[in-house]
Amino acid sequence: MTFHIGARPGEIAETVLLPGDPYRARWAAQKYLENPVLVNEVRGMLGYTGTWNGQRVTIHGTGMGMPSLSIYANELIRDYGARTLIRIGSAGALQPQVKLRDVVLAMSASTAGSPSRTIFRELNFAPTADFGLLSRAHAAASGRATTHVGMIYSSDTFYDERQDLSDELQRHGCLAVEMEAAELYTLAARHGARALAVLTVSDHILTGEALPAEDRERSFGAMVEMALAAALG
Repeated sequence: MTFHIGARPGEIAETVLLPGDPYRARWAAQKYLENPVLVNEVRGMLGYTGTWNGQRVTIHGTGMGMPSLSIYANELIRDYGARTLIRIGSAGALQPQVKLRDVVLAMSASTAGSPSRTIFRELNFAPTADFGLLSRAHAAASGRATTHVGMIYSSDTFYDERQDLSDELQRHGCLAVEMEAAELYTLAARHGARALAVLTVSDHILTGEALPAEDRERSFGAMVEMALAAALG
């Protein structure tokens, strides 16, 4: 057990899928895993371990934002031996060709600030995905969802009023914005683990379009399937 995860030794798999929403972790575990077992519910952050195609996998919530993700990713890697961590979450599109329900595979994740930023001081560290996971997720996309590969932006604020920053990100080809991947990629690099963010577009920054809450869960299946195929397929 750790401060934030109540699982016993051996109850967390080496492969962990990381949705932000703990209820999405429960939904994904019940839908995609065989014999899912609840291994954590400390502070309502649900984690389940089961099997997919005979291979053990854990699906564990992280909460919203890089500080929250940093807590869970650190403990999963350092205390439970997680070696492959894939974020499955939502994102807001920043490019006109990226549509609602499309999937974005984050090759790299820029950020203005994260819990790891103070470590690098003046260095502008550029965290990236694991190429093996990225390439397998892209291969698994065929027939599942329209998929885009490229840079994303991990914001440390949800209600961001920096329109000038959004404009520059769009001008430089950034595909989408979310709130966790840059810290996940940095922690994976630090600890020699593998990481990837597979993101479903739930809203569009340019047009103001957004999926209704009841549609989001139904639209996220392709993302979960791609993540499982990338890690274990």
